[in-house]
Amino acid sequence: MSKAYFENQKFEGADYTLEMLEKGEYESCSFVNCIFLSTNLSGFIFNDCEFIDCDLSLAKINNTAFRTVKFKNCKLLGLRFDDCNTFSLSFEFQSCILNFASFFKLKIPHTIFKDCKLEEVEFVETELQKAVFLNCDFNKAVFENTKLESADFRSSYHFIIDPETNRIQKAKFSYQNVAGLLTKYNILIE
Repeated sequence: MSKAYFENQKFEGADYTLEMLEKGEYESCSFVNCIFLSTNLSGFIFNDCEFIDCDLSLAKINNTAFRTVKFKNCKLLGLRFDDCNTFSLSFEFQSCILNFASFFKLKIPHTIFKDCKLEEVEFVETELQKAVFLNCDFNKAVFENTKLESADFRSSYHFIIDPETNRIQKAKFSYQNVAGLLTKYNILIE
């Protein structure tokens, strides 16, 4: 039995906690002001789609494919992106709340995070080379054995990144936020 296929459709104002979104492949579709709170999106395929003003918090995304997907002004609390289908995994986040999400061991270089809250997000062993973090809050985010070469953190804040356990060659930082690289030394910077 083949999966349902949807192309160039707009889904607006739907509450998928009441009635489940039809499982299938969504191509160039937009989801606006939709609620996916704790829903099961496992096995879905989203190609060139956008989610705007949606709540996907705690959704199950086992083997879900996000290929060139944009999230704008979305709540994505506690999402386990590390459970996604990693083939052609590509997304962008703008003005999103990603607190408690996990990107464990994902290869997502060049990813753009703009104006996002990334509190207690797990970036352990994540490949984020040339990623761009514009005005992002990393309060208690975990970076460990993370590849951050040429990543841009110049306008972000509250991060703690140990240069000895993460690869940060040619990463960009501002004078104002460089203290996040020295936290483990317990020194005072004035």
